[in-house]
Amino acid sequence: MKLVSWNVDSLNSALTGTSARAVLSRKVMKIIAEINPEVIALQETKLPGDGPAKKQIEILNDLFPKYEIVWNCSVEPARKGYAGTMFLYQNSMNPLVSFPRIGAPGTMDYEGRIITLEFEDFYLTQVYTPNAGEALSRLKERQIWDVKYADYLEKLDKAKYVVAAGDFNVAHREIDLAHPDRNRNTAGFTAEEREGFTNLLKRGFTDTFRYMHGDVTGVYSWWAQRARTSKINNSGWRIDYWLVSDRIADKVLKSEMIDSGPRQDHTPIFLEIDLQV
Repeated sequence: MKLVSWNVDSLNSALTGTSARAVLSRKVMKIIAEINPEVIALQETKLPGDGPAKKQIEILNDLFPKYEIVWNCSVEPARKGYAGTMFLYQNSMNPLVSFPRIGAPGTMDYEGRIITLEFEDFYLTQVYTPNAGEALSRLKERQIWDVKYADYLEKLDKAKYVVAAGDFNVAHREIDLAHPDRNRNTAGFTAEEREGFTNLLKRGFTDTFRYMHGDVTGVYSWWAQRARTSKINNSGWRIDYWLVSDRIADKVLKSEMIDSGPRQDHTPIFLEIDLQV
């Protein structure tokens, strides 16, 4: 099974935008289509509460024919056009789709951050983890989220094995970002967030990239747009992950980044796994 996850940072821009970055985004979309994955997980779709427009659906159907599309969008009392997630899965599949709320603080449960697909033998779930925010204004809420989300994945794992994707908004180890020393009190690399991710893995989950590649350095999934040379200089962070239940880690065949060329921000991440029982 081939799976792709990508924080698209505005689906509308990627599908219909006219900027140079939008053009690059569409090239990445075509790369994903060529891979022909069974499932595509998208985060930070930034769609309105009622989901994609008819034109957006038409474009997605052209890019990814024979896929079903489900989405979870930010709704009141959360901000409009914020966060959001989407799954595209081949229409030969027939999962049970759910949009979990995990008891997160504030408006986090209303921001469209989780979708779960339930299959006969496993769960495939994606997350767009809340950012701790400017000046770490949301760090305490983020810490609560991390516990609630770990509880949720652990509950799934007790029923069936789990494959979990998404933008987890944390560089777990020093080798997961280019400049750890200058970012210790930065959102995504605080001790609290790193501890939260450690706690998640201790619940019975494997970081598939590290499982496959060990302590390799210099491989990242995100480069800041504000710094024009961040990708050229590879001043990146690895904050996007494919996790699996520990007991199926040996079924992972590949876990790697997809080359998105000069486009900064997130790059898609790829997982190939043999889930034949």
